[in-house]
This record gives sequence, C-alpha cells and structure tokens, in this order.
Amino acid sequence: MLTSAPFRTFAFVLAFLLTTSLVPAQNKPPQSPDLKPRKVKDESKRVFKDWPKTDVALIITPDELRAYEKLTTNEEREHFIEDFWRVRDLTPDTEENEYKDEYYERIAYADEHFSSGKPGHLTDRGRIYIKFGKPDEVESHPMGGAYDRPSYEGGGSTSTYPFEKWFYRNIPGVRSGVDIEFVDPTGSGEYRLARNPDEKDALIHVAGAGQTLAERLGFADRADRIAGLGGFGIVNYQRAQDSPFEVLQLLTDIERVQNVKRDYFGRGLIGTPKIDDSPLNFEVQAHFFRQSDNRVLTAFTIQADNKDLVFADSGGLQTARLNITGRISTITERAAGRFEDAVVTTALPSELTELKERRSAYGRAVILEPGRYRLDLMVRDVNSGATGIQHYGFEVPRYNAQQLATSSIVLAAKLESMTGKVAAGPFLIGQTKVVPNLSGDFRRGQPVGVYLQVYNIGIDQTTLEPAVDVEYQLLREGIKITEQKEDWRGAADAGPRLTLTRLIDTKDLTPGEYEVVVRVRDHVTGQTLAPSAYFRIVR
Repeated sequence: MLTSAPFRTFAFVLAFLLTTSLVPAQNKPPQSPDLKPRKVKDESKRVFKDWPKTDVALIITPDELRAYEKLTTNEEREHFIEDFWRVRDLTPDTEENEYKDEYYERIAYADEHFSSGKPGHLTDRGRIYIKFGKPDEVESHPMGGAYDRPSYEGGGSTSTYPFEKWFYRNIPGVRSGVDIEFVDPTGSGEYRLARNPDEKDALIHVAGAGQTLAERLGFADRADRIAGLGGFGIVNYQRAQDSPFEVLQLLTDIERVQNVKRDYFGRGLIGTPKIDDSPLNFEVQAHFFRQSDNRVLTAFTIQADNKDLVFADSGGLQTARLNITGRISTITERAAGRFEDAVVTTALPSELTELKERRSAYGRAVILEPGRYRLDLMVRDVNSGATGIQHYGFEVPRYNAQQLATSSIVLAAKLESMTGKVAAGPFLIGQTKVVPNLSGDFRRGQPVGVYLQVYNIGIDQTTLEPAVDVEYQLLREGIKITEQKEDWRGAADAGPRLTLTRLIDTKDLTPGEYEVVVRVRDHVTGQTLAPSAYFRIVR
C-alpha cells in the first residue's frame, strides 16, 4: 500500500510527539510532601479583625468601633482590647475582671439554653440575656395553647403560639418596669422579640375565633388588631407602656449600646469635684520641639482667666488655688503619661482688681513618640469647687532627619534667656523661658514674643555657620507692613539646630489682627519654610 509523502510526514511527527510524551522527565525526582511549601493562613489577623463583630458586637459603642477600625497593627488592637475590658471592670483593684467574666458566662448560657438552628447568642433571647442579664421574672408557655388575656391585652380567651414574657425591675439607661415578650410562631424553638402582644395570638386570622372582650361586645374591630392598632378603638384598654410609640421607644432603647462612663482621671482624688451649669473655663494648647528622630518634647500650656477664679484671704494675701490633673493616652487608650499639680496665684488686696484682669498659666512638658494622642484634663478651683474638663486631641509630628523642619511657632507673653542663670521651673525650653499667650491678644505697646526652633539646616563649610536666611514679616490683611532679617553672626547654638527668639514692638500698631511669618531658606539644600501665627492688638 502506497503512502503519500504528506501523510508520512504527519505520521512521523505524531509518533515523535507520542514518544516524547511517554519519556519520563530527567533529573526531576518526585518531591517529598514534607518538602513542599505549606500555605498557612494568618489566623491572628482574622481573629483581631472579627473581634468587634463577633465577641463584643452587643456592647461595643459606635465610637469604639470607629476607633478600632482605624488601628493598623495587632499590637495596637491588643492594647485596645485590654482597655476595652479595663474601663468596664467593676473592681479595677482586683486581678479579676468581673464584667468580662460575667459577659462570657452569659454567652455560654445563651448558647446552651437558647440555640435553635443557630448559636443562642445570636437569637433575640440570647442578645437580651447577654446585654441585661437574667430577668427578674419569667412567664413561660413552651407549648402555647389556651390563654386567658389580661385586661390590658383586651380580655377574652384565645390560643397562642409558644411564648415567653421577661420582666426586668430596672434596666439602667433604659427604664424601670420593663416587660419583654418573645414568640415562637414557627414552633422551631427560635423565639423572636415581639412588638405587640397580638403576635402570639394563633387565632388572630381565624374569623370569629379568639375574640377579645371588646370585640365580642362590638366595641372593637379585629381589623384594628391585625393592623397593629391594639386597643385604640372605641374602648382603649391598653396600658400607657403598651402604646405603639412607647413600645417602639423601648425596643430602640434596648437595642442601643450603652455608652461607657470612662474614668479618665483615676480614683482616689481628694474631695469630690463640683461640676455645675457654669463650669470653670480654661484654654489648653500643645507645642512640639524635636529632641531626636523618635522623641518630641511636647509642651502643654493651660491658662485660665483670673476673673473666673475665687480668691480667699490667706495670711493677708488674696489667694486662688487650682488643682490640675491630666492623663495622656494613645488612640488605643494606652496610657502615655499622667500629671497632677497645683497652681497658686496670690496678690495683695490692693492689687486684686488689677490681677483679675490677667491670666494664670500652668506649663508641663513631656517626651512623646510621634503619633496621635488625647489629653484628658481636669482643672478645679479649690476655693469654689468649680471644675472644668476638656478632652484635647493632638498629633505629635514626625521629624525627617533629612528635611528642613521647624518646631511649633510660639507667640509668647514672656521670653527670657536663662543663659548663665539657674535653668529650672515650668515653661523652660532649652535655655529660654517661654510663656505662651494662648489667646493671642496683646495690648498696644506690649511686645509680642516669637519663639521658633529650626532643624536640619545646612552648614557653610567655610564659616561653619548656618547657611540660611531668616526673615520676619508682619502682615495685616495679607499686606506686608514690616520685614526684618535675622543676623546669624555670633549665633549661640550654631549647628544643625537654631533657636529663634524675637520681640516685636507693637507701640506703632493700631488695634486689629496681624500675622507674623518667619521665612526660613536653606542655601545648601534650597528648601524653604514659612511658619506663621496670628495675634491681635487690643486697646
């Protein structure tokens, strides 16, 4: 039999492919299963991510949930979870956290007694039990059947689905005398939270059966009950607490997560602060000064008007006393610092009127790492008991060691060089005493102090002095009024950091708002910065 050339070529190619496919691969011995890389999921990340939606979904507040979702590391989440339980601890002085233990015991009880095709803690009864604990009274009808209605449900007899009534004498933050009803219309064991007492009526859709007393006497229409109008017909037999509006409010209240009363200032403070309708007013502000790549000096200033303080006679002097308590924490509620001090302001009786036109100031500096923080601050007037509380959020900046940067620009009521003096006390930054003016109000003729630190500046290698230009510009409504240049000759701290201090003369300034701009230009890197601050000249 003759075979054509094309066909022979095709057969040869096919045979070659088949032969090649049957030859075992060389130099590729089978790999042992023990040597194969294993795919391992990071379960810890999933556990932390699901924690607010599974473990504590019933008790975590919306604010706490938003804060938790902003966390980026497991370490931050661990600190958050620790504080979450700590602030709820009923007895923080003991090792046990009774609230946490009871919470998980309630979950275990709910899973054991209320499960019905899904875990008990996900059912309506389980959720209520976990949030509010064991009810004071329980009326249970596990089989349903014949039921004589009380008068406030309309009277008469009917047949019901399985149901339960729970009674709480008091639910804090909700109300006293709380009746909650659960109905199982499917007979599956899953009792659902009822919104009106007719949900348990198995005969409500059967014409002529299970009538209320009012319906039997012709004073009410069953259609009203089916529509959820209850006893609001000709005869109103309902209690006030059973009205649709009250029931809706109750259901809203029991579903709402109760806010946690946090103890920001700790226990054991001397005396009980008095917080009334006119609390003590004060201002607080933070300024930041680089210490190292990961350490920032954070200087807090608290100021209160003397006219708001109560002065009492003490040894012939008029004396006002303030107790100041502060707690610094991270966004994960981890404690980062705490302070408690007293501020005393005194004056002779003849000086009291003038003194009350001034302000009392308190300064405290702490070293913090870059990041977001909150300062919980309480200032108490000892003589009057009036107390002010503020929760002050701030972010400690991160300074790049390779970039030109500045500290906070401070407008100061007082600038004093401590070189050659004993450098101690509040408001001390390096060798300069800086008392900020938080209000930004200066009387005409009162000098405006400007304090600023500049970091990572270039050094002229020929003169070994800062290779920067600094100009102070004073603007009003965006229009430059004056401009002064800084002379670096003889600079005390010439090097990678420079301290700028200047007093701006205000005797020729008319009342109004001004802006001071400090323009810094590095000749080595070409970088430029222009921090600014606003102040007012008052009469």
